[in-house]
Amino acid sequence: MKKTVLRSYARLIAQTGVNVQKGQEVFIVAGLDQPEFVKMVVEECYRLGASRVVVDWDYQPLQKLHVRHQSLATLSELTDYQEARWKHYVAKLPCRIYLDSDDPDGLKGINQAKLAKSQQRRYPLIKGYRDQMENKYQWCIAAVPGAAWARKLFPTLSRHQAIEKLWEAILATSRVSDDPVAAWEAHNADLAARCAWLNGLGIEKLHYTASNGTDFTVGMIPEAQFKGGGDTSLQGIFFNPNIPTEECFISPMRGQAEGIVHASKPLSWDGQLIDGFWIRFEGGKAVEWHAEVNNEALTHIITMDEGSAYLGECALVPYDSPIQNSGLLFYNTLFDENAACHLALGAGFADTIVDFEHKTLDECRALGINESMMHVDFMIGTADMRIDAITRGGETVPVFRDGNWAF
Repeated sequence: MKKTVLRSYARLIAQTGVNVQKGQEVFIVAGLDQPEFVKMVVEECYRLGASRVVVDWDYQPLQKLHVRHQSLATLSELTDYQEARWKHYVAKLPCRIYLDSDDPDGLKGINQAKLAKSQQRRYPLIKGYRDQMENKYQWCIAAVPGAAWARKLFPTLSRHQAIEKLWEAILATSRVSDDPVAAWEAHNADLAARCAWLNGLGIEKLHYTASNGTDFTVGMIPEAQFKGGGDTSLQGIFFNPNIPTEECFISPMRGQAEGIVHASKPLSWDGQLIDGFWIRFEGGKAVEWHAEVNNEALTHIITMDEGSAYLGECALVPYDSPIQNSGLLFYNTLFDENAACHLALGAGFADTIVDFEHKTLDECRALGINESMMHVDFMIGTADMRIDAITRGGETVPVFRDGNWAF
């Protein structure tokens, strides 16, 4: 891939993604796959005035080794130096960039029960720090090709050809054009206009149906609003948390979900693939489910804590989207969730509550925002999906027809 194009992408992540401000710190998490590109992102952050940029390298085989050889107690603890870093995050509110290149099967065979238990024990130790940072800092998840990920998508190509092909797909769907910053400004404006229309309806609940068996109704929080594209932190800084993104999303009312949903794409979660699954909800809670592939992992997600069986997000994404139209199944939620309508199990978003900046997290949760250590998106959109909004005035308004916006 041409360095000029990659430089443009790096600039997009630093400027339009996290929108680094002069004097801010930046923490980057990246795999070992594209060190030259990571270097470009670091350079772009410094050009925008970052005071310090820290890169934490990630490597899936090491995680498998840690889970295999460390005791559960060791895996679960928060060491003094780790806690010191969390305290630093709270004090400095650095920008966070996540450059995802993981192998979709990279953690296959890991001891899922041990990993889940360690996460359950560790979460209460960091929750207080996470809550203190909620909505206060800029963050962005973007992607770069990993060799194993590329070969998963393009198994007939050589390693080099597959990586190049994946670069092309990532850049195209991330709107890295001649002027990506301008392209994202226009895209953000379109998503904002659609959210404004949805928010003007006064939606009480959404009803989803599709020929694969999905027949599902979910209730809305009266004080909640749809959001999409860029966001503004409590520091007043506009940023784009996901590159790419195609969704208008909202956090639904905890406890108001009825019916069955069928996944329309495989779910890549924690380096493991879950496929061919459905979930049935009663009283807002997942009460029955089955996956043809990796039902154990799906069960871990849904039973991780009390809130992980409830919904934290409903996202509307047209089937006619750049990612769907690429013809690729990315085996990566950042992309696949932006190819189709999706739901998320687990934590909701406090910032979907109107005037949330003047409310505490507990107050937002009391209104109906779900709380959980998990937030796992799964895709349900199909080419024939219908979604109707039932308004508080009793009107039924078409929102989706044949998988796409009805307005």
